[in-house]
This record gives sequence, structure tokens and C-alpha cells, in this order.
Amino acid sequence: MKLFLQIALPFVVVALGAAAMMGLISLRPEPAARSPEVVLPLVEVQRAIPEAVQLSVYTQGTVVPRTQSRLVAEVSGRLTWVSPVMVSGGFFEEGEHLLSIDSTDYELAVEQAKMSVSQAELRLAQEEADAALARSEWESLGRGEDPNPLTVREPQVAEARAALDAAKALLRRATRDVERCRVNAPYAGRVRAEHVDPGQYVTLGAELAQVYAIDRAEVRLPLADSELAYLDIPLTYRGDAEDINGPTVTLRANFAGEEHRWDGHIVRTEGELDPMNRMVVAVASVDNPYGRDADAARPPLAVGMFVEAEIEGRVIEGAIVLPRRALRGRAQVYVVEDGRLGIRPVRVFKAESERIVLDSAELGGTDVVVSPLEAVTEGMRVKVVDAGGER
Repeated sequence: MKLFLQIALPFVVVALGAAAMMGLISLRPEPAARSPEVVLPLVEVQRAIPEAVQLSVYTQGTVVPRTQSRLVAEVSGRLTWVSPVMVSGGFFEEGEHLLSIDSTDYELAVEQAKMSVSQAELRLAQEEADAALARSEWESLGRGEDPNPLTVREPQVAEARAALDAAKALLRRATRDVERCRVNAPYAGRVRAEHVDPGQYVTLGAELAQVYAIDRAEVRLPLADSELAYLDIPLTYRGDAEDINGPTVTLRANFAGEEHRWDGHIVRTEGELDPMNRMVVAVASVDNPYGRDADAARPPLAVGMFVEAEIEGRVIEGAIVLPRRALRGRAQVYVVEDGRLGIRPVRVFKAESERIVLDSAELGGTDVVVSPLEAVTEGMRVKVVDAGGER
């Protein structure tokens, strides 16, 4: 009996537990029927409003002088005087006296040349007198025929006249050498480098200094050929004026911890495309780069300064400006109409790092999605927010 109870008791416990569970299940309340909640994707939109848009092209370059020259000695001699402005960075005006070379030997050469001219003039006068006498004697003989040139001394007169011309030429050369002993500035400019000091002996052709003009500065600005479509830069042809009246350019540079700007304009494009990168080089010009203006803290636009340039481009009427993130793929945007998402192809005028400029024909007045969105299907329902909050 005791063995029977030990075997049967577990089965009795399990049976009682099952009966209790079935009783609890039969007493549970029925759950209320409820439709599943659909969570719509949340998108941020911006209204596409047509407007006139000023395009710009951004590039960068280095300031270079418009005109630069090497001053060389046109005569040999010892330097007797060097202007105080003849130091690296020194300014000078057009025609200013910069250097003097000892002119003593050249002044002596002038005096000798003057003596040679006087001697040649005397000889010519003598030959002309002898020729006149010879012709008179020939005519007195009454032979009635033209005399031999040697008889009337025509070759001697011609040789004396040529000798006089040569003596005058030597005088002009000696006088010019004296003038070349004084080196004057060819234009208003600045000294880039000087290579001489007072007392130094210089030879013919020796480089004295490197200088450049300061009336204008130029910046070479490389542009991709595709960017020319955004600019009104006329191409120059043979026979056209050297400079063109191109678009305005704003140059910016950081100097001494502050950003400064200068205004200029495009004056020409260089004649070749870079074979390595297919870039076109436009040249911007800035007038009076070393002059002071109302901004006393602005530094001069110095040669060698690295600048960033913004070139004013064409004005597109009726264009739409949107954030760059609104562009999907190469030429598509997402729009929202009546709470549903649509995909629209667009014509992109210009894509920049922060914005895109589009044709308004396809988008005028529509809401364009500017927020990230995944798993997109045409016609899907979305919830819209804009700058004013949820709609």
C-alpha cells in the first residue's frame, strides 16, 4: 500500500495542477479588438520658391606683380651712389634716381668724340672746297662733257661726309653712355631684391636689382572649363583689346589673425589649358594694391599672398535654391504632395558644397524633402515638419 501511494501521488498532483490551470484560463477576460498603429516616417521639407539667383564661382590663387623687371648695368664702372630705397621692399616712384655709376671715363669719351666730329667737319669742308675748285677748272676748259667723278673729287667728298656721320654717331653713343651711368626707375614700383652696394664695380649686363610695378596686382585663378558656364567671361580673339571688362572678383585672405578683402575684376584668360588638369586660368586685377583705404587695418595686397577668390557669375531668373542634402542621386529630389512622397527629376544649374540651384519648371511651389530618408517608395505616406514645426 505504501508503495502504491508513492507511485500514484505525483500523478495526482500533476492532474490537480492541470485542472487548476484550465479553470484559470476559462475565467480570463477577452482582450478588446484594436487596429494596428501605423508609424509614418517623419520628413523635413522646404518650400521651393522661384527667385533670381546670383551664381558665384570659388577658386584660389597667389598674388603676382603685373609688371616685373630686372635692372641691369648698361655700362661698366664703379657704383658711386645707391638710393636708400634700394633695399628689399623699398618703394620708388617713376623716374626716381636709384643708382649712379662713375661717369668720368664716359665724359672723357664725349670730349674725344666732340673733337672727332670737329675734325671730320673740317675735312669735309676742305674736300667740298677742293671739289668745287676742281669742277670750276673742268668747266673752264670748256670740254662740254661730264667730268670723271675722281676728277671733281666726288668720292673724297662722300668719304669725308661718311666720316663725319660716323663721328657724330660715336658722339651720340658716348653721350648715351654718360646718361646710362644714372639708373632711373622705369615706373612706380617696389624692390624685390637688390644685388649691389656703393663702391662695388659692376660690369656690362650685370644684374643690379629686381623690381616690380605697384599700380596693379594680379592673381592667377584656375577654373575648371565646366565652371566657365557660370561666368560672363568673353573669350579674346586675335585683334581684340588685351584686357577685357570681366566680372568682379572678391579676394579674401587671413593676415595677422583677421580676414581681409579686396575687390578686383577679371581682365583676361590665359591662352592655354593646363594639359595636366584641363584647367583654364583667369587673371584677376586689383588696382593700387599698396594704397591705403578707409580700412586702416587692412594690409597691402602683397606679392606672394595666398588668397581665396569669389568670382561673380551670371544671374539665373526663376531658379530655386535648396540645401545640398535635398539632392538625391545626380538629378532627383523627393517632394511631398497631399502627405505622399514623390520622386521628381530636376535640372541642376549648379551644385555647391552647401546648396544647389535648380530650374523652377518642375518644382515651383512644391514641398521638397531636405532630411535623410531610407527605404523610399513612390506614393508612401509621410509626416511633414518644417521650420514652423509639425504640420
